[in-house]
Amino acid sequence: MEDYRYGNGPVRVVFIHGWFGDAHDFDAMFAAIDPEIFSFACVEYRGYGARRGQAGPFDVATIAKDAVALADRMGWDRFNVVGHSMGGKAAFKVAADVPQRVQRLCGVAPVWAGRSPFDEKTVSLFRSAKSSLGPRQGIVTNTTGGRLPPIWAKRVAEHSMKISDEEAFAAYFESWALEDISAEAGAVSMETLVVVGSHDRCVSPDAANATWIAKLANAKLVVLPDSGHYPANECPLILAAHVTNFLAPT
Repeated sequence: MEDYRYGNGPVRVVFIHGWFGDAHDFDAMFAAIDPEIFSFACVEYRGYGARRGQAGPFDVATIAKDAVALADRMGWDRFNVVGHSMGGKAAFKVAADVPQRVQRLCGVAPVWAGRSPFDEKTVSLFRSAKSSLGPRQGIVTNTTGGRLPPIWAKRVAEHSMKISDEEAFAAYFESWALEDISAEAGAVSMETLVVVGSHDRCVSPDAANATWIAKLANAKLVVLPDSGHYPANECPLILAAHVTNFLAPT
């Protein structure tokens, strides 16, 4: 498998996609990112995209290890890390595992390092998404505030089923939702940007303030007023502006 990358600039960034996505999740942002300033390398999860059929483990810890291995292949001793949704929890894990190598951390609608506050009904719904389009579409619709055309949510759900192995998809949920690695927050002292959408019913601004901002020593929050849980799709150029300004301040 060839690593998926963009740009050749001195600001080096490992991107980690979300539960429903793949290494191409951030493509729409690239129109607003200068390839002479930035170098992006995008992780692909085991069991996803070009890595479908690959064996696990399918968990956050393994994603973090694969992200560091990707930086190693790039020859990057120091780098930034950006993660979306469950990829945010994996990005946290990267920062906790190799804090001496991570310059800045950015979470986009990021799942917190602790156990998600899901009740039994919600856990059952998410587990049912393993092999069913309807629950996946419903999750996308809900986490974007129910305000976007249904056909878009359906296409996101269909794409996720096409690019992920069921076993991997299901196992990653158990990891990102139910594992608690928040005790590692003390190792994460680098500058951190958390970007959330005002319409996100999963990682709301209040939830981000109560976790990422309250628990990390050097974190700040940006709220996107016209976005839900998928800013890289809903407002990619605005997201790109926030991320690039944070990673390469002028």
